[in-house]
Formats: sequence, C-alpha cells, structure tokens
Amino acid sequence: MTDFRYGPVELHLVGFEGERPDPRTLEALAELLEGGLVRLLDFIILKKAEDGTVTVVEVEEAADESGFDVEVLSAGIVGDEDIADFASQIDPGTSAALIALELAFARTLAESLAAGGGVVLRSERVPAPIVNALLDLVEQEGA
Repeated sequence: MTDFRYGPVELHLVGFEGERPDPRTLEALAELLEGGLVRLLDFIILKKAEDGTVTVVEVEEAADESGFDVEVLSAGIVGDEDIADFASQIDPGTSAALIALELAFARTLAESLAAGGGVVLRSERVPAPIVNALLDLVEQEGA
C-alpha cells in the first residue's frame, strides 16, 4: 500500500472584524484539531489597511499576539502567490485568517486509491450554506 504523510489539504479564508479572530472561531478550530479530523498545516492572519496595504502574520511565529497557541505542522506551505490571491478577496479595513487544513480523515482513502492505481480526476466542495439551503428546499417540496 502507498503511504502518504499527508492527506488532501484545503485552504480556508475566514474574514472577521478587528485584527484577530473571535475566540469562538479559535475554539471551534481547536476542537477540530483535538478530534483528529484535520491537522493544521499553516495559519496566517492577513490584515488589509484602508489604503490596501496587506500585513501578513504567521500565527506560529506570533502565538502570543494571536492568542492561539497550537502546533502548526508545516508553516510555509501557503506560498506568497496563495497569500496574494486570498488577500485580494479581503475588503480594506478588515482582516482574515488563511488556514491550511490537512483532511487527516481522507489520508487513508487517498492511500487506498493510489495503491489501487486510482487517480482523483476532480474534487469539489459545496459550501455548507448552499447544502443547507438546498436540503431545506428539498424537504419543503417533499412535505
């Protein structure tokens, strides 16, 4: 069987008011990490000034400032091009967390597919608000 050190990785950009995430956001992330479903590969705070200047803070390097003390496994996996791309989606005067999460639960599936000669040709994620709205519609039509 093929052994992978990592499973698939997703990048998430989470906007928030102020210069750091709300404690509830950090608590939710900590719960996921503790449960072993995901592993944190990179965690970056992006702050966009009113003039469009972007400040980048690596959480691992500034754990005291961020208020989030957690092990980041592969800080630097998110490259400068990724940061620039995601930062373009942040409004001036706001901030966001750019988080790289390894889907640890999917590593076994990836290993099995690779061992069997399978190649993932496409993967797509449907955001939770869309899934919930769609299922609400389906349930209303079925009622």
